[in-house]
Amino acid sequence: MPWIKGERIPTNLIVGFLGSGKTTAIANLLSQRPVDQNWSIFVNEFGKVSIDQALIDSSTNGVAVEKLGGGCACCTMSFAFKPLLAQFIRRSKPDRLILEPSGVSHPAKVVDILRSPDFAGAIDLRNIICLMDPTDIDHPERQMLEVFQDQVQLADIVVINWTDLRDRKLIDRCRAWVESFEPPKQLIVETSFGAIDPELLDENFETVRLPLFSGAHPLPEPKTNELNVLSELPIKDDSAEHFKADFPLEKPEPGQPVCFQNNGPDFQACGWIFHVDDVFDRKKLIAFLSELSSIARLKGVFRCEGDWWKINRAKDATDFSKSTYRRDSRLEIILDGDPWDWGAFEVKLLQCMVAGKS
Repeated sequence: MPWIKGERIPTNLIVGFLGSGKTTAIANLLSQRPVDQNWSIFVNEFGKVSIDQALIDSSTNGVAVEKLGGGCACCTMSFAFKPLLAQFIRRSKPDRLILEPSGVSHPAKVVDILRSPDFAGAIDLRNIICLMDPTDIDHPERQMLEVFQDQVQLADIVVINWTDLRDRKLIDRCRAWVESFEPPKQLIVETSFGAIDPELLDENFETVRLPLFSGAHPLPEPKTNELNVLSELPIKDDSAEHFKADFPLEKPEPGQPVCFQNNGPDFQACGWIFHVDDVFDRKKLIAFLSELSSIARLKGVFRCEGDWWKINRAKDATDFSKSTYRRDSRLEIILDGDPWDWGAFEVKLLQCMVAGKS
C-alpha cells in the first residue's frame, strides 16, 4: 500500500567498496537537486560512530539524512534497518530516497528488503549505481571478496571514480573487468570527485540482475515480528532512537573521548566521539592522520582553532575541507589488515589537541 502522497518514491542505491567515493557522489547529487523536491538520504555505516551524516550537509531545506551505524544493513543490523527506514520515510516524506549501504554490505539483501511486501508499496526501486576505485582491481584479495563482486554484479550503472589520480592503463583494466560481468552493465561512466549526472538515477533499464553469491552475509534469526514493527511505529522524531546503535550512549568529557569498536570477519573499525569543547591543532592533526598506513577507510570531523574541518581519506588520498557540522569532533577508522592497539593510537590522537583548550 502506498504510504506517502499515494505514489511510490523514486529510490536509488549508491553502492561501492570502502573508499570508492559514495558519500562524495551523494553530496554532488544533492547539489543538483531540484529546489522544489525533498530528498532523503539513508546512510548505513559499518563503524559505530556515524561520520557520513556529518559529511553530508543536511542543513539545506529539503534534505533529510538518517543514519544506521554499527554493522551492515544487510545482515547484523537488518533488524534495525527495516523499522528505522519505515520511520524515516514517514517522517521525511521524500520526493526521492537515496540509500548508501556500508562499503562492506551485500546489496542483494538490501534490494530484497526494499522489494519485500513491507516496502514494495512505498518504494519504486530504480537504478543501482556502483562506484569503483580502479586501484581495487590490483588487490587480488579484494577482487575475490563476494561482497565486492556482487556490488558490481547488481549495479545497472558502474561509475569508475578517481580517474584524475589513476593511470590510464589501470582505468582500462578496471573497465575491462567490469565489462566481463553478465549481464552487461547498461552504462559504464568514468569520472572524478564522485561527479554523477542526476539523469542517470532514472534511466529506464529492464535487465534483471541476480547476485553471484546470494549466501554472503546471512541474515540473523529475527528476534521480533518485524512485519508488525513496520506498521506500528509511532511518528515521533526520537521514537527510533533505540534502533540506531547497539552500544551504550555514553557521553564524552573534555579531553576524554568515548571510543567504540566494531570487529567483523574481514574488517575492524574503531571510532571516537570528542566533547564539543575539545580543540585540535589542524597542522598536527593533518600530519598525523595523513601518515597512517594500512587503512581501508578514514573519516572524521574536527573542531580546530578558528574553524571546523572534515577529513576524508581513502587509501592513499587524503582530503581536508571546512565543515558545517558543529555538534562534536569524531573519527572513524576501518582496517582490512591486522588490528591496531587502539589505546596507543588514542594517546597519539590526543596529542594533536591544542594545549589548554579541552
